Amino acid sequence: MDKINLLVNLPAGFYKTPSLRAAFARLGELATLRRRSHNAAAEIEKDLAWADAVLMWSWPKLTPDLLDKAPRLRFAAHLDVTQAPARAALERGLAVSVARSAFSPAVAEMALALTLALLRRTSDHHAAARRGDEAWVSSFPDDIDPRERELTGRPVGIVGFGQIGRRLRQLLAPFGGPVRAADPFVPADAMAAANVVKVELPELLRASDVVILCAAANAGTAKLLGKREINALRKNAILINVARAALVDTDALVARLKKGDLFAAIDVFDQEPLPKAHPLRKLPNAYLTPHRAGGILASVERILTWLTDDLESHLAGRPRRYALTERMLPALDA
Repeated sequence: MDKINLLVNLPAGFYKTPSLRAAFARLGELATLRRRSHNAAAEIEKDLAWADAVLMWSWPKLTPDLLDKAPRLRFAAHLDVTQAPARAALERGLAVSVARSAFSPAVAEMALALTLALLRRTSDHHAAARRGDEAWVSSFPDDIDPRERELTGRPVGIVGFGQIGRRLRQLLAPFGGPVRAADPFVPADAMAAANVVKVELPELLRASDVVILCAAANAGTAKLLGKREINALRKNAILINVARAALVDTDALVARLKKGDLFAAIDVFDQEPLPKAHPLRKLPNAYLTPHRAGGILASVERILTWLTDDLESHLAGRPRRYALTERMLPALDA
């Protein structure tokens, strides 16, 4: 049987990374490959017209106009995809697979790492030791900073209980604290099976010492944490955002952080890279990482393996493990 034509449209770095060579070799056994790094619709048109299948991230978006110019296309494999192009592909009968959950283990681990770092103030201690002005205990225990706390037994709230939130719940289990979650798309019995109490967002904010954002960014979650919600967070609470910047009103968060009674670890920003003069950079209780939560090689290797598995299943007429369905669309970013 002749090989299908597979357009692989990914950033150029994918093709240079040694640990991904085996994945591309496997794809080459299944299909005739074109490796591209198109960023604009006009650039990808010609290659899409050639392709029977495409493996890509989420850009250029496969709009109805672009799909009109791809009459051979039958299968679309995405690292991630937003709602509109996903719906357009499904409506045209394309088989769509999405491996975005391959990022989930790394993102969940980052959320846990940031939580522990803020509670135990490890970044502060490290920075002070580098400067040579670290504080050694001299009058134990009355000179211990009460803001340095343990996670054991502490109440945690998870906003968004998809793949990241579920994995995070597993990682939190040894610490033994109560866990609440807010997610309108996950039924209470499913949360209960994971030993999580389903609550509405206001209750979660009031009841949690640690709040971790794991939700997608769409019309329903835009500025989910506005001024009122941010001000409702407990005194000296920990806020972790490893999801999307759009979930938080940044100005309101900066205003609360300036009061000094909240700690936040932020991995995602309204503008990336974060401007040098951004006020978040000047706040000692804001801990910043440059969008690194999911971006490790293990995630990328897992993604390409999963999408290749689904392409192989598609060609063999078997069910795909990572198939996207219409029911799953609300969980995607808008």
